Amino acid sequence: MDLRAWAGRAVDEISGWQRGFGEVEPHPDAVVSDADFAVAFEELLGRLRDTYPFHHPRYLGQLIKPPHPAAVAGYLATMLLNPNNHALDGGPSTTALEREAVARLAAMLGMPDALGHLTTSGTVANLEGLFVARETRPGSAIAHSAHAHYSHARNCHLLGVRSVPVPVDRLGRMDLAELEVLLGREDIGTVVLTAGTTSLGAVDQIDEVLELRRRHGFRIHVDAACGGFFALIADDAPDGVASAPFRALAECDSVVVDPHKHGLQPYGCGAVLFADRSVARFYRHDSPATYYTSAEPHLGEISLECSRSGAPAAALWLTFRLLPPTPDGLGRVLRAGRRAALRWTELLAESPVLSAYQRPELDIVAVLPEAPDMSTVDQRTTWMLHEGMRGGGAYLAALEVSAAELRARGHPVREDAPGARILRSVLLKPEHEHWIGRCHDEIEDLARRAAG
Repeated sequence: MDLRAWAGRAVDEISGWQRGFGEVEPHPDAVVSDADFAVAFEELLGRLRDTYPFHHPRYLGQLIKPPHPAAVAGYLATMLLNPNNHALDGGPSTTALEREAVARLAAMLGMPDALGHLTTSGTVANLEGLFVARETRPGSAIAHSAHAHYSHARNCHLLGVRSVPVPVDRLGRMDLAELEVLLGREDIGTVVLTAGTTSLGAVDQIDEVLELRRRHGFRIHVDAACGGFFALIADDAPDGVASAPFRALAECDSVVVDPHKHGLQPYGCGAVLFADRSVARFYRHDSPATYYTSAEPHLGEISLECSRSGAPAAALWLTFRLLPPTPDGLGRVLRAGRRAALRWTELLAESPVLSAYQRPELDIVAVLPEAPDMSTVDQRTTWMLHEGMRGGGAYLAALEVSAAELRARGHPVREDAPGARILRSVLLKPEHEHWIGRCHDEIEDLARRAAG
């Protein structure tokens, strides 16, 4: 699609609609000249070049990519109106679009009757999930994997709830034997599981934890911010992912997913879903100057955030109209990245200078340069990382690991230091499927040069 043409159409259409209410002359105090704007805008464009090529398959570093052009066009068109989805009168059309888009997310995760809404980030979405967990089980602790996102411990601190980290197994998933011991000795009201850790894309055994819940009676909150969209290809196929953990999402109490990751959306767009719609009671509050246009519930009445843009809702809705969250829609985009991750793992198995840290569960691949000891692993990783970021080939990220974690995965590196950084990559773009061989060659070249 021609984004320039559709962006222009958005400006023309919205401007025409606005003129229908009568011409309004801009107040002179807010007017800037084209000449002044040109100078400032040129400066901005120049400064924006001081970044990394997130759009290109050579960028494999973080969970970052430009949004789909449809999302950009939808966001731009709606941003010109600047609706606020807190109350119905602040965003009547975008409130409806948000509800429809969230319903599609809920269906994707097997929770068609869930109560939910969009948020400005996965961190805020998880804060809401843990807020409801606290209100549901007051006085109880919240347990989460030691490799869960750091925001869970921080959110628990903000909420005044004790958080308890649970050790992980050799694949970076929550150790269920350790969890069961913890459940037997402490008052754990909620267990936070992760469907796709930020570090490795590890997926906790959600299906197996359901049996523990039947015996111990805790709530389950799932942080699927990173991996939730992989439910679309959770079919146990060679280029899919394991189905059991994602099928189990339907039986969990709350789930978070981030459309601004694999949902092709701009930052920030997270979402939280609750299986029990009655948890809306925990959000109840008075706002006599806000909720007056309808007896129908306003989104602000089931959200901790107040003012919240309607543009992300429109962008997500438009994207889903074109690439629906189904296996044959958006699922094809995720499957391409998954195939790229699997293909790279095959190439790494044949490499004399690189090794896969472990087999990827989703589309995150961790890689270590061959080296005799921990300090050399760290030195070579650091050199490759910075050389790549300077334009020397692939743009990568780093992950800190211990010698014990390396040994557990079959990497017998001499422990002359307690830890080391290895390379971490995210094959978030479907274009990686056709570029991964070339990227691998460039990263191998970096590894050879790092080794001297």
